[in-house]
Amino acid sequence: MRKLVLSGITLGLAAQLATAQIKLPSPSPGATVIQTIGVTDLTVKYSRPSLKGRTPFTEAFVPSGKVWRTGANQATAFTTSTDLMVNGQTLPAGTYAILSIPASDDWTLIFSKDLSVTEQSYKQEQDALRVPIKSSATAEPTETFTINFSDLTDSTASMNFMWANRKAKADLAVNTSANAAASVDKAVAEKPDDAAVLQAAANYNLSKGRNLDQAMTWIDKSIAAKETFRNLYVKSQLLGKMGKFAEAVPLAQKALSLGQSSNDPSFPFFKDAIEKSVSEYTAKLPAMPALKGKGKKKA
Repeated sequence: MRKLVLSGITLGLAAQLATAQIKLPSPSPGATVIQTIGVTDLTVKYSRPSLKGRTPFTEAFVPSGKVWRTGANQATAFTTSTDLMVNGQTLPAGTYAILSIPASDDWTLIFSKDLSVTEQSYKQEQDALRVPIKSSATAEPTETFTINFSDLTDSTASMNFMWANRKAKADLAVNTSANAAASVDKAVAEKPDDAAVLQAAANYNLSKGRNLDQAMTWIDKSIAAKETFRNLYVKSQLLGKMGKFAEAVPLAQKALSLGQSSNDPSFPFFKDAIEKSVSEYTAKLPAMPALKGKGKKKA
């Protein structure tokens, strides 16, 4: 009986070990790269094979001229939060599997709608986008396959694929102005009575010279909800932009006074700019006509 009990325990432990998810080191460890361009978030999730003495892009290992999953293990996943231009062609917002066809000069970069695609299951009709990208030799070899981003601006970047002595590069671009404007409009639609959101939205329009009348409506609502030196200053700037200096001056002065008495730790960063605005707007006020002196009384 005792042996039967022990056998049952042993079998139970064996079953637990068999079904347990044991985390072991992978020969091609996973990596996640996150990059923001303007207001667009890009994410790449991939596995990173290493050379280990092998030469890629040959018949023996990752053949040149054939579809490659551009990594190892499961398909490499690429997500863009907004529409994206890849080498001048549009990739709609969404998540895709990245594949490529390596070559000695131009590679072909593929964004597939099949997120579980492999080299064997790949079908071209599932392509969301397919573009040629340039490949070049590198001065130093890359032991472990690497995907990264470089040459960043607020609307462009390069996405690089590096392994062995090769580097392939895709040029990325986003319409940051349109995306930011859409983000502003969405935020106001979702929180139409939030003073901070309304102030930020008005300030964005001010910075871009975009729909100043709408910005004025937003900042008036922000001030009505909660008057601060910040939203008063934004309104004074809007008035200044509209050439209404007689209205801008007292508002800028009020923003300065309110900021000085607010104990807001951020005020010192605004103080000089507000004082400069007061001076500039005052200088643009029309000169007051000189008062005429009273004439002498006749004897």
